[in-house]
Amino acid sequence: MPFLADALARVTPSPTIAMTTKAQELKAAGRDVIGLSAGEPDFDTPDNIKAAAKAAIDAGRTKYTAVDGIPELKAAVCAKFKRDNGLDYRPEQVSVSTGGKQVLFNALLATLNPGDEVIIPAPYWVSYPDMVRLCGGEPVIVESRIEEGFKITPDALEAAITPKTKWLIFNSPSNPSGAGYGRDDLKALTDVLMRHPHVWVMTDDMYEHIAYAPFTFCTPAEVEPALYDRTLTVNGVSKAYAMTGWRIGYAAGPVDLIAAMRKIQSQSTSNPCSVSQWAAVEALNGPQDYIAESRQAFARRRDLVVGMLNDADGITCPTPEGAFYVYPSIAGCIGKESAGGTRIDTDEDFATALLEETGVAVVFGGAFGLSPNFRVSYATSDEALTDACTRIQTFCAGLR
Repeated sequence: MPFLADALARVTPSPTIAMTTKAQELKAAGRDVIGLSAGEPDFDTPDNIKAAAKAAIDAGRTKYTAVDGIPELKAAVCAKFKRDNGLDYRPEQVSVSTGGKQVLFNALLATLNPGDEVIIPAPYWVSYPDMVRLCGGEPVIVESRIEEGFKITPDALEAAITPKTKWLIFNSPSNPSGAGYGRDDLKALTDVLMRHPHVWVMTDDMYEHIAYAPFTFCTPAEVEPALYDRTLTVNGVSKAYAMTGWRIGYAAGPVDLIAAMRKIQSQSTSNPCSVSQWAAVEALNGPQDYIAESRQAFARRRDLVVGMLNDADGITCPTPEGAFYVYPSIAGCIGKESAGGTRIDTDEDFATALLEETGVAVVFGGAFGLSPNFRVSYATSDEALTDACTRIQTFCAGLR
């Protein structure tokens, strides 16, 4: 359509949202569908956070706020970074946006010029490459291997860096693989970055608090303090506090970058929801009991899913260090035909046939830049996971 912007040709709709929508449509039509495609906790937002939101409404805190966050929330973010990560930030170094996605988009739009390159390890969250393209940059994909725990190597990072490289987008624990970079893993990568002072680091630490022992979370500026002045440390309340719909993400970084992001936000959405900001203050400053309780439930579900998927014919499922996803390989299923007559040539074929023949909705690996795999979100009940994994086992057993 000539009326539309050329930039739209550079991006695609989110495959995770597309699969979730398709599953919802089948369910509405009366099909027995188990959705394992949505990346959000199934738990309710903790009561103390909901109470803070209600109190904000009752107090009339429903007006416009400062563009990139109320002072109380910026102070809470600074306290969080100091408490959890040993990072010292001032309020003028903090940006609060309508979800972590807007934080990332603002930073890319504020910094990318045509031809600038952004290194993205694969498998990656589906939105990273398209956000880079929409902002005029070029995504440079660095593939990881299942044998290396879906973590890129220092040599692979080194080989991807060129004079045009502006950012490395770093996500640990990872969506979609759940892979977590330990301190030694991360130090090896930051050593590479120290040799290339023109490369900045954009971290996506959204799954920081969903990390399973013995893995211990760490973030780049914490591991290598010399990277502090060229790191944007991004986080949010969505995953840690079951607040996906509240839409609050935040970041801290150099003052000039934060000011540029503020300028963009002032001409796009303006401030995030005022009530959600007050709820986020309570999330960050209030009791943290919910985090340990939810992590324990997620760990149990992880072990359930990993065990059952590894018992399925043709599937290999590594045990992730964090997040609430697994990213199994279906290399042993490629080239076969399903009981319903679908030939499985790609992981998209696998996911489509699985949904149509068994009612289990997963997201195919090609959406995340690494095949042949699929992503399962185990942020749902043990009963639903057991049922879904049993159906996957039956589906795989029927491949010929």
